[in-house]
Amino acid sequence: MSFFAILFALLIEQARPLARSNPVHAGLRLWARWVSRNFDAGKSHHGWVAWSLTVIGPTLLAAVIYWLLDGFVGWPLAIVWSTVVLYFTLGFRQFSHHFTAIRDALDAGDEAQARELLAQWQRVEVADLPRSELLRHVIEYSVLAAHRHVFGVLACYSILAALGFGPAGAVLYRLAEFVARYWLHRSTTHPVSTGLQAASARAWSLIDWVPARATALAFAVVGSFEEAIDCWRHHAQRFPNDNDGVVLAATSGAVNVRLGGEALRSAATEQGAVAGEPSPGDSADSESTPGREAEPAHLRSIVGLVWRSVVLWMVLLALLTLARLLG
Repeated sequence: MSFFAILFALLIEQARPLARSNPVHAGLRLWARWVSRNFDAGKSHHGWVAWSLTVIGPTLLAAVIYWLLDGFVGWPLAIVWSTVVLYFTLGFRQFSHHFTAIRDALDAGDEAQARELLAQWQRVEVADLPRSELLRHVIEYSVLAAHRHVFGVLACYSILAALGFGPAGAVLYRLAEFVARYWLHRSTTHPVSTGLQAASARAWSLIDWVPARATALAFAVVGSFEEAIDCWRHHAQRFPNDNDGVVLAATSGAVNVRLGGEALRSAATEQGAVAGEPSPGDSADSESTPGREAEPAHLRSIVGLVWRSVVLWMVLLALLTLARLLG
């Protein structure tokens, strides 16, 4: 029944977007802060203990609630629970307003506003970037945001749901991504050990390995397949982060746009080499992929690529659900 849970969650999210200051996300930040404060003693194994408590604990709780509802109450309430979890972990509206505002500013010819919006979104300095680099980084950040907020969650949720864990995969993916980013950011203002940062970055890299390749494959199927696969095979290694490199290389080939190359510099990027924070800014020394220079038309191409990929995912899940019902 994964198809129905995802469909309901996406429809609800479009009708009533999740507010940034919602109590669930605020509670998760407090949870991550409490665990790091009480269990991060500086050693590598302490980092793994803190990460496991922060991520695996809520993941197992989501699975246990699903099992109880499905086993003792009924599958309709199990679907409701999965929909609720997906509503808080999956969705375009958690990031798309940034992309839309930047695209609208560029369409109106207000490049200064677009630069300011990108700087506020990613906390980076963009004043001296050429226009093509500005567009390139808007594409990179937007594609990675779509992967982390939509396609990665879909992949991880679908895999674990097929194994009987309900919405646990969605919780696992979003929490793993969140703590890798949150604990890196906290290192600039609050003490977080390098052991904890390294553990969260390593765990995030492992968890995102399959979803990143699923996203890249979906982009290839709905875009220029041969070019996307070729760029994936030969140019993904140009990005220091392996999983991001796969997604961005496939995107580059799918819509024929040059990505990579000169990167934005920020405080978070400067520490990324220590904690492994996945970001386009990590590609400071990478070479560009083949393709055309980024243009405003590519922003519309990215929107089409993302929505076609969503349709592909939903069709596949619908077919699997139908096969299960008929079987």
